[in-house]
Amino acid sequence: MLRQSQQQKLLQKLSPQQIQLMKLLQIPTANLEERIKEELEENPALETATENDGSTDEYDLNADEKSDFEEDGETEDVELSNDTADKVDIDDFLRREDDDSGGYDYSDDYYGSGDGEHQTASPVRVETSFHDHLLDQLGMLELDEKNHKIAEQIIGSIDEDGYLRREVTAIVDDLAFGQNIYTTNEEINELIQTIQQFDPAGVCAWTLQECLLLQLKRMPPSTEVKHATEIIDEYFNEFIKKHYDKIQRQLGLNNEAFKDVINIIIKLNPKPGSAFAVLNKAESYIIPDFFVFNNNGILEITLNSKNAPELRVSQGYKEMMRAYDRGEKKDKRQKEAIIFIKQKLDAAKWFIDAIKQRQHTLLHTMQAIMDLQKEFFLSGDETMLRPMILKDVAQLTQLDVSTVSRVANSKYVQTEFGTYKLKYFFSEALQTETGEEVSTREVKTILNDIISGENKRKPFSDEKLTEMLQEKGYNIARRTVAKYREQLNVPVARLRKEL
Repeated sequence: MLRQSQQQKLLQKLSPQQIQLMKLLQIPTANLEERIKEELEENPALETATENDGSTDEYDLNADEKSDFEEDGETEDVELSNDTADKVDIDDFLRREDDDSGGYDYSDDYYGSGDGEHQTASPVRVETSFHDHLLDQLGMLELDEKNHKIAEQIIGSIDEDGYLRREVTAIVDDLAFGQNIYTTNEEINELIQTIQQFDPAGVCAWTLQECLLLQLKRMPPSTEVKHATEIIDEYFNEFIKKHYDKIQRQLGLNNEAFKDVINIIIKLNPKPGSAFAVLNKAESYIIPDFFVFNNNGILEITLNSKNAPELRVSQGYKEMMRAYDRGEKKDKRQKEAIIFIKQKLDAAKWFIDAIKQRQHTLLHTMQAIMDLQKEFFLSGDETMLRPMILKDVAQLTQLDVSTVSRVANSKYVQTEFGTYKLKYFFSEALQTETGEEVSTREVKTILNDIISGENKRKPFSDEKLTEMLQEKGYNIARRTVAKYREQLNVPVARLRKEL
């Protein structure tokens, strides 16, 4: 038998406004402008504030104005002229809803061309891609239609580095099912060998070993090239592991001759297609979120100007609400329209408040980071970085650790010493022999300096690096040194060895 009972639970749920703020905190400056444009397109009650519009009833980021429409339903008693009342007639608004334009103003002034200033298009650099370069060379060959399409399929299977990663049987199946072209493995391999003669040298290879051999075959014949080909062909595994002593004994070369051979190999291009690589704009340019200035020993922080867009609630939508409030005739259709307008107005104000709160949180968090790492911002010396974790900043700002993490994620600060990721300033602590806590960033910097200054003919092992750091007073284990070395993308001593 079912029994009814009552239970009392305490649940914590985020409001839509809090969720919106959390998402905005994660967005870097490079993407904030795009996010605001999306909101402007989705919400017609939100608009940008222009400097010369003469409007005084604004809700922007620089004015702490009380909302015209509070939760209790109170509205301002604003007298409207007859012209204005006609413009904000509810019936007229409802008629505009049926238009294809969706109520947006597509006049020239909306796009900024009504002021007499015409924006000129920026020139766009035209670049030839890697695959276009190969297809241009393919067009110079006298091939029938079938072989030409097969060669195009092969070129399309080459990756951006210049390697052919797809199996011959898979290419045969692609041609059969995709283009109704039936071919054999032999025909595919014959065309692959033809494409391997294209520029750049080494293109369309299956492996790194084959890529290097293709490049060596293009070189003028010489004794050094012959030995280099022999090394790649017969001693490739020993070469990549830098077992130079073994290779030198097998070839019977003296130190000088062997060094000349190795120099030929290391000058080959392991990625033939890299010369045509087009960098992503987002990866090519870093837009800092903060600027830190040293004003005679006093550090000052400013936000990037794109962090402070001028937004306001649409005056037209406000006037529609006021006109409806004064009107006597209120049918069901008008009420539905006003509910829609009210929702858009609230969403616009929430978004503006979220942007404003985002600015405050960013500055507050960056101020705490700057206070904790003041010595670094004044000197630029990486060894002056203090141990700092997210919890330290959270305690100083009275913010949650997750909020600090969102602020630090994908954000950059520009200083007079360079531009750094905010996460660069976070590091764990390492204790010295004297009991003093130092940043692991400091230890990594010293470790990198030691490796940079070592004799490349006899590089230091991890054991030797550990001893050298311990002599400097850092209480560190060998496995920790190996971990820091890997984080610095430094290979082991054997692979750092040079002739």
